[in-house]
Amino acid sequence: MKPLIVLGIAFVLALAGTRFTLGHIDYNLSGRIAISVMLVFTGIAHFVYTRGMAMMLPDIVAFRQLLVIVTGLIEITAPIGLLIPSFTRSTGLLLMLFFMLLLPANIYAALHRIDYQTSSHDGYGVGYLWVRVPLQLFFMIWVYLVAVHR
Repeated sequence: MKPLIVLGIAFVLALAGTRFTLGHIDYNLSGRIAISVMLVFTGIAHFVYTRGMAMMLPDIVAFRQLLVIVTGLIEITAPIGLLIPSFTRSTGLLLMLFFMLLLPANIYAALHRIDYQTSSHDGYGVGYLWVRVPLQLFFMIWVYLVAVHR
């Protein structure tokens, strides 16, 4: 839920910022700025909660902590592509794929009650999927609207 809050606040601030700097509201740019801020926010979490996020992957997955670091780097660097006009669409398509690829880890974490912040098995459980799956879809639609479709 925190990423959604970050996205919302960043979007409102970006709307105001584009209005002030460009003289008009730029919804697409504001949307890309907002998702960029959210991605940096969630990307940093990959470095703060590496151990817990690695628990979100089944034991069969090799190099789980390295994978968490790599996905964190993707989340921190993807905003560059979103904000450079010639890379916006391709970055948006790749981000949509990235969000799809993350969904199984979130499902696994919910089924095994993983709380990545405490690196424990006392997370929300299956009920969390009623929030997480629509949220993941929302992020994909957001990226599509502000980066791919524009």
